[in-house]
Amino acid sequence: MGLLDKMKAKLGPAKDKAVGLAKEHEEKIDHGLDKVARTVDQKTKGKYSEKIQSGTGRAKEGLHKFAGKDDGTGGTQGTDDTGTPPAPGAGGPPAG
Repeated sequence: MGLLDKMKAKLGPAKDKAVGLAKEHEEKIDHGLDKVARTVDQKTKGKYSEKIQSGTGRAKEGLHKFAGKDDGTGGTQGTDDTGTPPAPGAGGPPAG
């Protein structure tokens, strides 16, 4: 077993715990990101509002991805709103 394999084996449980905590507290983390964004926007008097909104959105996307959720804006290419691949001939790639 190489060094990299040993590191992965030790970090696996830590990652699983972090994912579990992110899932459990996702709503609180979302709220905290919004609160921080508002505070920073107020402190900068709106000068960086666009960048703050963009950064907050990216942080939330990362949180949802890390927690194992997808809001439907990415990662579902080739599926419909239910996550099911389209039927052949229903606008999807040709069958065969």
